[in-house]
Amino acid sequence: MWTSNRMVALYIALGVLGASALAWLIMRRSIRTRLAVQKIIREDPDINDWLIIFDWTPKILYAPSIVASLLAALLMAPRAAGWTVSALSPEIIGGVWLAIVFLNLLVEEYNISVKVLLITVVSCGFFLLWLHLLGWVMPFIKLFRHLALSMSATGFLLVAIIGLLTIFISWFRGLFYYVTITPNYMNLQEGPTESGAHVGREDYNTLVDTTDFLERLMGFGKIVIIFKDMKRQPISLLVWRIHQRAQLLEKVRGKFAIDLNAQQSQVQK
Repeated sequence: MWTSNRMVALYIALGVLGASALAWLIMRRSIRTRLAVQKIIREDPDINDWLIIFDWTPKILYAPSIVASLLAALLMAPRAAGWTVSALSPEIIGGVWLAIVFLNLLVEEYNISVKVLLITVVSCGFFLLWLHLLGWVMPFIKLFRHLALSMSATGFLLVAIIGLLTIFISWFRGLFYYVTITPNYMNLQEGPTESGAHVGREDYNTLVDTTDFLERLMGFGKIVIIFKDMKRQPISLLVWRIHQRAQLLEKVRGKFAIDLNAQQSQVQK
């Protein structure tokens, strides 16, 4: 009993949990997360405007596909329990899911702007009109029957879990790899401890890029950091709530903070 496969698996799980807890106890005072830095800066009386950002994975733009996978798993759940829903066959659910994933892939991978999207929609409209004049609309649509996809609720759920896990890993990584921008400096954090680079406000410029339609539609955009030292490559960060972040970045870059404590000490001298 004590050496069965289930008990060995339990020992392994307990060992991993114990090692993780021990590592946390040893390193918790040296770990420097994004959330801790936010608290420190928020309590600093000399800094009123600041911005902390990190790079989301581009896979977060597949959120519509993840939502579609969850809905498809929910719709397929009654069939897994032995219930039959005649109006929603597995082929219909799989076909709609495949169409959403395909469109999501197409828009995300090819960086489609609003102009390109409008041109594509108008072109598709003219193409369907041409098919209608020839009486070929229904035959054309029936061609997609061969793309019917049938997947169990577990399969759809697995796709959604993989997507959510990818997004969570990106958020977790952002706890230790992030950029802090204040009126006087920028700090590039590159690990769980104090490893990083400190850059003065005059040694870099910033650029906001919101040309990608899907990114902007979902509230994302890119903040690009360009260093005056040409030896350092620019840093591009995919940022959520780009509208608010861009406004805050403009306020931070337009100010210069003064250390009031140091100023008072010089006056007293």
